[in-house]
Amino acid sequence: MIDLYDYSLLTIFLVGLIVIVGAIEAGRRLGARAGDGENDTASMLAGAALGLLALMIGFTFAMTLSRFEARRDALLKEANAISTTGLRARLLPEAQRLEVLRLLQDYVKIRLDITQRTQSAADFKSAIDQSNALQEKLWQQAMAVAVANDAMVPTGLFIQTLNEMIDDQEARLTALRNRVPEIVILALFGVAAVAGGFAGYASMIETRRAVAAVYIMGLLMTWVIMLILDLDRPTAGFIAVSQQPMIDAANSIAAFSR
Repeated sequence: MIDLYDYSLLTIFLVGLIVIVGAIEAGRRLGARAGDGENDTASMLAGAALGLLALMIGFTFAMTLSRFEARRDALLKEANAISTTGLRARLLPEAQRLEVLRLLQDYVKIRLDITQRTQSAADFKSAIDQSNALQEKLWQQAMAVAVANDAMVPTGLFIQTLNEMIDDQEARLTALRNRVPEIVILALFGVAAVAGGFAGYASMIETRRAVAAVYIMGLLMTWVIMLILDLDRPTAGFIAVSQQPMIDAANSIAAFSR
């Protein structure tokens, strides 16, 4: 099965527009062969198809919006965990404090790069591997502090928030990977094409023809579906989760290192 996320939004928009406009044109030609006259059945089918499309768009948009909000919340939670880890690292002995803050600076940079630019699957996996390697180094520092330092309160606080930071990475990755199933998007295009065909047919057999309005409707249907796709793509498109919380975390870690 094709993977829509392998193609750019512009490519999908153009292909979808061609399919929907083609369905409208096919419906118009069939309607022209049927000739003028009253045909309540064609208008009823067109209205039913458009109503079904509106229902599916509303359902899919709600799914996409909930995933968008989950990505935003996961980003905020991870950024807060990183900032808190950096803040509590200042309680550690000098040697571990400097090393932990240096590792955190590298870590937050990788976390920013994951969503600030479009990456291939291989680049994304490489970034996650680097994050995991840095997490292991941070954990080794925490273990060294726990062995050398008898003051368990600051050490315990640091280990607790470091553990939360590691857990939050997986939560954020899960949110990034949680997308609307492709079959739902393909069904949207399919129903839109059928609705466009019925609308094109009805526009030719009715006494008052509104051909231009049908084509405008086809363009709007394609644009709304593309809006859903854009909202569902976390690292590409025009709609993206603001990275300001992670940028603020990076700035705070840099300030702690001075």
